[in-house]
Amino acid sequence: MIARAASLVMVVGLAAMVTAQGGGKPATGNPTPGTEQPAPPNVADRLTFVGCLQPAARAATPADPNAPSNSRFELTKATSADTKASSKIYRLEGIDSQFSPFVGSRVEITGEIKPAAGANPPTLLVEFVRRLAANCP
Repeated sequence: MIARAASLVMVVGLAAMVTAQGGGKPATGNPTPGTEQPAPPNVADRLTFVGCLQPAARAATPADPNAPSNSRFELTKATSADTKASSKIYRLEGIDSQFSPFVGSRVEITGEIKPAAGANPPTLLVEFVRRLAANCP
Protein backbone atom coordinates (compact mmCIF):
# COMPACT_ATOMS: atom_id res chain seq x y z
CA MET A 1 0.00 0.00 0.00
CA ILE A 2 2.83 2.38 0.81
CA ALA A 3 4.50 1.46 -2.49
CA ARG A 4 1.27 2.34 -4.35
CA ALA A 5 1.06 5.71 -2.62
CA ALA A 6 4.69 6.46 -3.42
CA SER A 7 4.12 5.54 -7.08
CA LEU A 8 1.09 7.81 -7.25
CA VAL A 9 3.03 10.71 -5.75
CA MET A 10 5.83 10.15 -8.24
CA VAL A 11 3.45 10.08 -11.25
CA VAL A 12 1.72 13.29 -10.11
CA GLY A 13 5.08 14.98 -9.54
CA LEU A 14 6.37 14.04 -13.02
CA ALA A 15 3.15 15.25 -14.65
CA ALA A 16 3.50 18.60 -12.87
CA MET A 17 7.12 18.99 -14.08
CA VAL A 18 6.23 18.19 -17.69
CA THR A 19 3.35 20.68 -17.63
CA ALA A 20 5.58 23.42 -16.18
CA GLN A 21 8.26 22.93 -18.86
CA GLY A 22 5.79 23.14 -21.76
CA GLY A 23 4.34 26.51 -20.69
CA GLY A 24 4.73 29.88 -22.39
CA LYS A 25 3.44 31.31 -25.62
CA PRO A 26 3.06 29.08 -28.66
CA ALA A 27 5.79 29.58 -31.26
CA THR A 28 4.91 31.58 -34.37
CA GLY A 29 6.41 31.41 -37.85
CA ASN A 30 8.10 34.84 -37.63
CA PRO A 31 11.50 34.57 -35.90
CA THR A 32 11.69 38.36 -35.38
CA PRO A 33 8.28 39.62 -34.28
CA GLY A 34 7.52 43.14 -35.46
CA THR A 35 9.76 42.81 -38.54
CA GLU A 36 8.10 42.12 -41.87
CA GLN A 37 9.54 39.06 -43.57
CA PRO A 38 10.47 39.17 -47.28
CA ALA A 39 8.14 37.60 -49.80
CA PRO A 40 9.22 34.15 -51.01
CA PRO A 41 10.81 34.03 -54.47
CA ASN A 42 8.44 33.58 -57.37
CA VAL A 43 9.44 30.39 -59.21
CA ALA A 44 7.87 31.73 -62.42
CA ASP A 45 10.47 34.55 -62.48
CA ARG A 46 13.45 32.15 -62.49
CA LEU A 47 15.40 31.84 -65.72
CA THR A 48 18.26 29.55 -66.64
CA PHE A 49 21.22 30.77 -68.71
CA VAL A 50 24.31 29.15 -70.18
CA GLY A 51 27.39 31.29 -70.75
CA CYS A 52 30.89 32.22 -69.65
CA LEU A 53 31.52 33.52 -66.14
CA GLN A 54 34.08 36.33 -66.28
CA PRO A 55 35.31 39.11 -64.00
CA ALA A 56 33.45 42.33 -64.81
CA ALA A 57 35.24 44.67 -67.21
CA ARG A 58 35.17 47.49 -64.67
CA ALA A 59 35.19 45.36 -61.53
CA ALA A 60 35.25 47.32 -58.31
CA THR A 61 37.41 46.09 -55.46
CA PRO A 62 34.97 45.06 -52.76
CA ALA A 63 35.18 46.51 -49.27
CA ASP A 64 33.69 43.22 -48.06
CA PRO A 65 33.83 40.20 -50.42
CA ASN A 66 31.01 38.61 -48.39
CA ALA A 67 28.63 41.47 -49.18
CA PRO A 68 26.39 40.82 -52.22
CA SER A 69 27.36 42.96 -55.20
CA ASN A 70 26.65 43.12 -58.92
CA SER A 71 29.87 44.90 -59.89
CA ARG A 72 32.43 42.08 -59.83
CA PHE A 73 31.31 39.30 -62.19
CA GLU A 74 29.47 38.95 -65.51
CA LEU A 75 27.94 36.18 -67.55
CA THR A 76 29.01 36.67 -71.18
CA LYS A 77 27.84 34.86 -74.33
CA ALA A 78 24.61 34.21 -72.43
CA THR A 79 21.91 32.08 -74.01
CA SER A 80 18.51 31.10 -72.65
CA ALA A 81 15.46 29.28 -73.96
CA ASP A 82 13.23 31.92 -72.33
CA THR A 83 11.98 34.85 -74.41
CA LYS A 84 12.33 37.26 -71.43
CA ALA A 85 16.12 36.94 -71.76
CA SER A 86 17.23 39.47 -74.35
CA SER A 87 20.81 40.34 -73.42
CA LYS A 88 24.07 38.51 -74.20
CA ILE A 89 25.77 39.93 -71.08
CA TYR A 90 24.41 39.94 -67.51
CA ARG A 91 25.95 41.33 -64.34
CA LEU A 92 25.87 38.67 -61.63
CA GLU A 93 24.69 39.64 -58.15
CA GLY A 94 26.01 37.55 -55.30
CA ILE A 95 29.08 37.13 -53.09
CA ASP A 96 32.62 36.48 -54.36
CA SER A 97 32.80 32.90 -53.08
CA GLN A 98 29.69 32.05 -55.10
CA PHE A 99 31.40 32.96 -58.40
CA SER A 100 35.20 32.92 -58.01
CA PRO A 101 35.60 29.11 -58.37
CA PHE A 102 33.88 29.31 -61.78
CA VAL A 103 35.79 32.22 -63.42
CA GLY A 104 36.70 31.33 -67.00
CA SER A 105 34.31 28.35 -67.06
CA ARG A 106 31.22 27.64 -69.11
CA VAL A 107 28.38 27.62 -66.56
CA GLU A 108 24.66 27.19 -66.18
CA ILE A 109 23.16 29.88 -63.93
CA THR A 110 19.62 30.12 -62.58
CA GLY A 111 18.23 33.34 -61.16
CA GLU A 112 15.93 36.34 -61.58
CA ILE A 113 16.56 39.33 -63.84
CA LYS A 114 16.62 42.88 -62.49
CA PRO A 115 16.22 45.60 -65.14
CA ALA A 116 19.32 47.36 -66.44
CA ALA A 117 20.38 50.52 -64.63
CA GLY A 118 21.71 53.19 -66.98
CA ALA A 119 24.32 51.94 -69.43
CA ASN A 120 25.02 48.77 -67.45
CA PRO A 121 23.73 45.39 -68.62
CA PRO A 122 20.80 43.82 -66.74
CA THR A 123 21.58 42.13 -63.42
CA LEU A 124 20.91 38.47 -62.69
CA LEU A 125 20.16 37.71 -59.02
CA VAL A 126 21.93 34.36 -58.90
CA GLU A 127 20.37 31.44 -57.06
CA PHE A 128 22.37 28.54 -58.51
CA VAL A 129 25.63 28.06 -60.46
CA ARG A 130 26.76 24.82 -62.10
CA ARG A 131 29.96 24.26 -64.13
CA LEU A 132 29.36 22.71 -67.55
CA ALA A 133 32.95 22.91 -68.85
CA ALA A 134 36.29 23.96 -67.35
CA ASN A 135 37.00 26.41 -70.19
CA CYS A 136 34.80 28.77 -72.08
CA PRO A 137 35.08 28.81 -75.89
